[in-house]
This record gives sequence, C-alpha cells and structure tokens, in this order.
Amino acid sequence: MIFNIPPLNENARRAAHEKWAACAHPLGGLGTLETVIEDIAARTGSADISLKPRCALILCADNGVTSQGVTQTDSSVTAVVAQNLAAGRTSVCRMAAIAGCEVIPVDMGIKDFVPVKGVLDRRVANGTNDITIGAAMTRQQAEQAILTGIELVREQKERGIRLIAAGEMGIGNTTTASAVSSVLLGLPCKTVTGRGAGLSDEGLRRKIAAINKALKINCPDKNDPVDVLAKVGGFDIAGLCGVFLGGAIHKIPIIMDGAISAAAALCAVRLSPDAGHSIIASHLSKEPCGQLLLEALGKNPLITAEMHLGEGTGAVAAMPLLDMALAVYSESYTFFSSGITPYKPFDDQ
Repeated sequence: MIFNIPPLNENARRAAHEKWAACAHPLGGLGTLETVIEDIAARTGSADISLKPRCALILCADNGVTSQGVTQTDSSVTAVVAQNLAAGRTSVCRMAAIAGCEVIPVDMGIKDFVPVKGVLDRRVANGTNDITIGAAMTRQQAEQAILTGIELVREQKERGIRLIAAGEMGIGNTTTASAVSSVLLGLPCKTVTGRGAGLSDEGLRRKIAAINKALKINCPDKNDPVDVLAKVGGFDIAGLCGVFLGGAIHKIPIIMDGAISAAAALCAVRLSPDAGHSIIASHLSKEPCGQLLLEALGKNPLITAEMHLGEGTGAVAAMPLLDMALAVYSESYTFFSSGITPYKPFDDQ
C-alpha cells in the first residue's frame, strides 16, 4: 500500500519554536507540551494553531478469539457499549463533554449489530474469525479497514475538524493488540500481554496460550504490517491504523490512546514512517506493552496515570492539557512586552 503523505513544514516548526522562546517563561518550561505544539505546526503547515473543533473517533468491532475464554464478558457487550457511546453515556462521552469534543462511534464489524442512530456504519464483516483457528480476516478485508480509517479522517477534515482522538471498543481486542505487538516488537507474547479488563491468573494463562497458538498457526510476517493485521489483528485495530495514516495524509494531528491504539499506530508507522509525525501520545497505558510500543514509536506520553480504560479516554483526557499549552503559546505575555531580558539557550550563554 502506497500513501501520499505531504512533507513536514519545518519553517512552521521554527516559527512555533521562536514563539515559545518569546513567551515570558523558562525556556522549554512546558516540556513535551511545547514539542507537541511545534509538531502540530509542522504537520499542519502553520504556526497559527487551532485545536477546535475536535472529535473522538471510536472504532468498534468484535473478535472471534473471545470464544477461547480470553475475556470476562462475551461479544454482546461491544454492541451495548456502542449503543451507549451513541447515547452519550459512556466514560469517554462524559470526559469528552468536559473537553469540548464530539464522540463518533464507528461500527467496523460489531457482531450481529442492529444499526442505531449515532453509530456510523463502516462494517467490514460481522466480526473477525477466531485467530486460534486461522486468520482473523482476509488481506483484502484488512486493506479495506485501513482505507476506511483514512476515509474517516478525510470526512472529518471536510467538516472542519482540527484535532482527532483515536479510540476503540471491542471485547477481546487487548488479545489481538498483544498478538500484533508481539509480532511487530519481536517479543514473546507473555512479555506484552496483560489482564485487559481484569482477567484472573487462569484467564491470563488462557489469553497467552491463545496468542501463542494464533502466532504458531498463522505465522504473520513481521515485515508486512498488513499481513500481521489480517492474520492476528482486528477490524478496529486495522481501522485505527488507517486513522493514523489519514492524519498524516490530511494534515490533522491524531491523539493516540493506549496500548491498542499504539499497536495500530505502530502498524501505520511501519507501513509509512512519515505517519508518525501526526501522532500525539496521550498517556502511558498500564498494559505491559504500553511502554514498549511508545518506545518503538519514539513518543513521550503527556499523562502517566496507569489508565487502561479504552474508548479513547486517555486521548480525550490529553485535550485539556493541549488547550492549556496553546493558551500560553497564543496569549501569554512576552519578554519583549514585559521588558524582561529574554532567557538564552544554554549554548548561547
């Protein structure tokens, strides 16, 4: 798959950096928040930054591997949560209301889902296959899901959206995310697999065994992210991979959520390294693969709070932090206006 990603605007990055340096505050005082604002300037092509309006794309899908006892609940919960996302009742909806963010649930392949108002229909199939028996999906379906994610970003850009949070919902998707992470990171699945929504010790053993069996049966090619997604991924993860690619293609910053979102982001970056320039890491997930995926992506998280809720909650939680950083960047007094001698970088002293 070939993606037309425009180059970064380094002039805009320099202008943003100079604007930060002019603010009457210690140089680099807001740390990673300053770097993220500069990254946004480079990706969007302008140091005049706006982060509103904004939305959260929550990609929902079911996973056949749930039949292996790797979750506390069955697949029916995915549909229930999707309905409540549309009704504005879930965790991310309440957080998004505070952050001034629209929540858009997307059906990528919820099992036996009856369409409801407020859930976008982008179904690839009626859930994936059980990865312990064979491939999760066909390669064609994986590509369709990726392209759907790219198209979702294009649609949001046409609506005037300036910032997107990328989230997911799907019972069993910490299993598929761990499988994808194990392959792409080249690590044993035991190292990258956690308890998800709260598995017992026995449940965790079943989960690890299921992933090991899936990897042995399907033999995903670590050098081909589409193959990895098709064999052991999910429609939500493949769609999110497309969302991250779409952010780079359409010059919209995308806030990455936790471990599942990060696994999708790593797929996107392995498909096209330039995709990473549009990705903002919201938080460090409590899942074992969280830190490992951030390191592979070369990203510093804005929040460390042991979050692992899903639904894009971490990504939405980062929005007010960016708002506050942007307020300083855009509205604070400067060294010049206050008559204070500007700070100089250490090398210039």
